[in-house]
Amino acid sequence: MAKKEKVIPKFNNEDEEREFWATHSPLDYFNADIFKRAAFPNLKPSVKSISIRLPEDMLAELKTIANKKDIPYQSLVKIYLARQIFLERDLSRVDPR
Repeated sequence: MAKKEKVIPKFNNEDEEREFWATHSPLDYFNADIFKRAAFPNLKPSVKSISIRLPEDMLAELKTIANKKDIPYQSLVKIYLARQIFLERDLSRVDPR
């Protein structure tokens, strides 16, 4: 016999809801046996434009490298930043300073 799901209370605001879920398990309110994996194939990560000042020679070098790789230089900057973030995360797991 399947476990009867509890009824989720009505909340007056997000603070009430946040407080409720901080002290209650969603597994008591939903039947995990019928969960389906969600897929969002068209979902793109949100992006924010920033302004960054670079020395002119550094920018020229970035553009040259990007041109050789046949990618926009902003994409190359994102690749470099992502790689460095990955390395920093990896290092912080080994040597948390």
